Amino acid sequence: MSYVAGRAASALGVLLAAFTLAFLLLQALPGDAVMIRFESPELGLTPDQIAAIREAYGADAGLLTQYGRALTGAVQGDFGYSAASGAPVRVLIGSAIGSTVLLAGLGLLTAVVLAVVLATAASLLPWPWLAGAIRSLPSLFVSVPVFWLGIVLIQLFSFRLGWISVIRPGPLEGLILPVLTLAVPISAPLAQILLRSIDGVRAAPFVGVVRAKGASEGWLLANNVLRNAAVPTLTIAGVLLGELIGGAVVTETVFARYGIGRVTADALATQDIPVLQGIVVLAAAAFVVVNLAVDLIAPLIDPRLRRRVSA
Repeated sequence: MSYVAGRAASALGVLLAAFTLAFLLLQALPGDAVMIRFESPELGLTPDQIAAIREAYGADAGLLTQYGRALTGAVQGDFGYSAASGAPVRVLIGSAIGSTVLLAGLGLLTAVVLAVVLATAASLLPWPWLAGAIRSLPSLFVSVPVFWLGIVLIQLFSFRLGWISVIRPGPLEGLILPVLTLAVPISAPLAQILLRSIDGVRAAPFVGVVRAKGASEGWLLANNVLRNAAVPTLTIAGVLLGELIGGAVVTETVFARYGIGRVTADALATQDIPVLQGIVVLAAAAFVVVNLAVDLIAPLIDPRLRRRVSA
């Protein structure tokens, strides 16, 4: 329980730091959404009316006052109202989060499967030249920009081959290319860490003992090596969540999917600080929760970590 409490307290500290840093950076932006929306000459509002609107949104308060209000609201799950549309931020994010969670979840699952396939093939193939070529693939994948990969996949599988439609696709068909676009760059660091861990575990003395007893390489990999090599990969998977969320935003923009990416792009265009603050807090919370889950799951996988936690 002390281990869980310590990890939970650390997670809350990271979340508070992320909220504070995001608030200060967003406040440093020139102008704000209220000015962009209501100071247009076409609306014909007087300075007194604009001042009243700014007061209603709390934009005229001091920095500490705005921070206190924003933090109190965030703790209660209330991020205020969008200065660009007037809709509650909670409603805007709630209407878009389902699509992004589905895309990010499938992208992470596909990335893990792809990483395991690459690592297994590179470890078991009897042809050194082919195993070496597969080991070089993660370095290629990690250098591919998400937006470029999405455009290439659209050109190849939709326009050239005609296999997958990007114009009014079905629910399942519309997920194939975005998931691949998101999964390929994420799978690269997972595969690299997994390969290094597998190589390190296979060189351990206990693996030599099991091999001397007649175990095949495939049996060794499935029953002894992968479990011991999984903890570093699990840790890096939690760290990569931030990249996964960023990639989901870009992927949604490339494929014109409605989700957190579309909401973020619109909020950036109008400098809608309440919406951006809510999205940053949501992304930070997801990052913290996943890494907390990784910290709690790792001792269940590796008995050595359980002994260390108990000590």
